[in-house]
Amino acid sequence: MIHGAKMRLVPARDLTYNFDVPAAPAAIYEHLSHAENYVGLSPLVVAVTDVHTEAGEVRYVAVERFKLGPLKWDNHIRVTMSFPEPGRTLHNDVRSPGWVHLVSTVTLTPTPTGTQVTEAVHVTYPWLLGTFVVGQATAVQKERAKELIRRFSALSAEK
Repeated sequence: MIHGAKMRLVPARDLTYNFDVPAAPAAIYEHLSHAENYVGLSPLVVAVTDVHTEAGEVRYVAVERFKLGPLKWDNHIRVTMSFPEPGRTLHNDVRSPGWVHLVSTVTLTPTPTGTQVTEAVHVTYPWLLGTFVVGQATAVQKERAKELIRRFSALSAEK
């Protein structure tokens, strides 16, 4: 350890979720590569603001709304979306004011009936928030999968 440097240990958790979507990888990639489409894709995200595209990245602020009975709290999170493998992989780096840092990698793999979506999440958080953060991240992963399937099922039903 370098003299004067502090080693900061924070809890972390890795979560992976796989699901099938009845659409081609290109259609899903196109949908996920636009920040505005994340409103409602995560049940917590109620707005997306300050969208800027530069040098192969999209930076934006997502507003997560947490409710507890009649109380609500809007958490403004900074997101940087990048595209390490265009058409196949999207990467989201999410930073919350509550010292929560989440990195999500979505990989799209063609299947005979559409696309297998794999979302790998690495989240770090203050230890006091551990149960809450991991619970929310797990629930949001599952709800995001349901909503993405619903959106593309609705599109295929319209055709």
